[in-house]
Formats: sequence, C-alpha cells, structure tokens
Amino acid sequence: MANTTNFSVRMDSDVKKQCEMLYGELGMNLTTAINVFLRQSLRVGGFPFEVKLGTPNNATVAAMKEAERIAVAPDAKRYSDVEEALRELKV
Repeated sequence: MANTTNFSVRMDSDVKKQCEMLYGELGMNLTTAINVFLRQSLRVGGFPFEVKLGTPNNATVAAMKEAERIAVAPDAKRYSDVEEALRELKV
C-alpha cells in the first residue's frame, strides 16, 4: 500500500462544486485530480501550465515602447555582433 497523507485546502465552495462536477465528467474525483496536478508539477518542475499576468505592468509597457522606438530610429546605435556591444558596455 502507498504511503499517503491528508491535507486540507480552503477554497470557494462554488469552485469546489464546479470542479467536482467537471472532474466527475472526466471519471475522477477531486482528490485524484489534485494528485494528477501535483504529479504533473513534479514532472515539469513547476506549474503544469503557464502562469502569468494578463497584461504587462507599466514599466514593461514603457520598455517595450522604447524598444520599438529604438528599432526604427535611424540615429540609434547599431552593432555588428554581441562582442562589439559588450565591448562598448565596458567602456
């Protein structure tokens, strides 16, 4: 017999009911679904799906706009290779 343990999880009761129905349609209970999630997390070394914010923050948006501006600016400094750019950073 496998070495098992119990743990408690607090969650919204409506979410629990919806998940029980969903996983029931897939032929498993919520305990099995949670075990699938945890085992898959171990296999991939993290969340088994992408976790991210829906939109970038203001600093990221500003950096993206600056990068777009620099990419088309005719007076922007250009480098022929990475080594050249790194040499300039050391100056």
